[in-house]
Amino acid sequence: MSSAAAQSATGTSTEAQRFDPSIAHLTHVPRRHYGRWIASLLILIAFIYVAKAFAEGQIDWKVVGQFFTAQSILDGLVNTIIMTFCAMALGIALGVLFAIMVMSPNPVLKSVAVFYIWFFRGTPLLLQLLIWFNLALVFPRVGIPGLFEARMVDVMTPFVATLLGLGINQGAYTAEVVRSGILSVDAGQTEAAKSIGMTRLTTLRRIILPQAMRVIIPPVGNEVISMVKLTSIASVIGYAEVLRNAQTIYYANARVIELLIVAAAWYLMIVTVLSVGQHFLERYFAKGQSRRRARPAARPVTES
Repeated sequence: MSSAAAQSATGTSTEAQRFDPSIAHLTHVPRRHYGRWIASLLILIAFIYVAKAFAEGQIDWKVVGQFFTAQSILDGLVNTIIMTFCAMALGIALGVLFAIMVMSPNPVLKSVAVFYIWFFRGTPLLLQLLIWFNLALVFPRVGIPGLFEARMVDVMTPFVATLLGLGINQGAYTAEVVRSGILSVDAGQTEAAKSIGMTRLTTLRRIILPQAMRVIIPPVGNEVISMVKLTSIASVIGYAEVLRNAQTIYYANARVIELLIVAAAWYLMIVTVLSVGQHFLERYFAKGQSRRRARPAARPVTES
């Protein structure tokens, strides 16, 4: 039977089933999604309850508006943004370096990288920050004898301690992200690069990493967003970010919830902007993949 005849027979069978007189008298009843309605109602009730609590609670919304653009809060906002990008830059640099080291055939480099990832992923971030900030108890002075020396307590400021704590901790997580991105590239790409005389580093820089970015960008984007919020942990060592400055203010005026609302609003605004940027960055690196998925499959040739 030819292809056209088969399609004609299939169409006739489908039409016969569609207009089967034995079911013609039945009425089509749309499916009732009772679970959706119940869930929506419960969410609405919870939202109304929370909104009512905030509206009737002891919150002075004028104080929220007054301190939303206070100079101290804006200074903390700038410090939060600066620390986010500085710590992420350090974390990404260390992540790429240690991802290459952990995949290296050199056992010494691989062992160092494995230990770094194990230690900084296995200890709490707050603990690491406290260790960096109190490092003067272990190393009172830092420097090269005969050239320059300085007191560790003068060098390890809250900014430096926060940068090292957040950046080095982030590097351990980014190393695993970069490693997974590199492994996602087909091994044939490396073999093809070697066949034309490319070195290992050139292959990584020109062939592997550009293709791995499609896998690396989404989790690293999430890590940037998480880093914005992680900077708040540095308030325990005196780094003047948004939350720290908000706490300083409410220690003086006792407007605790109002200042916390101000800090939360600024965090949400920063995260929203970064989320939009992450979306466009992911779409940019997924261009080639989208075109490959959108390419229609070739139709089989049938004999008539």
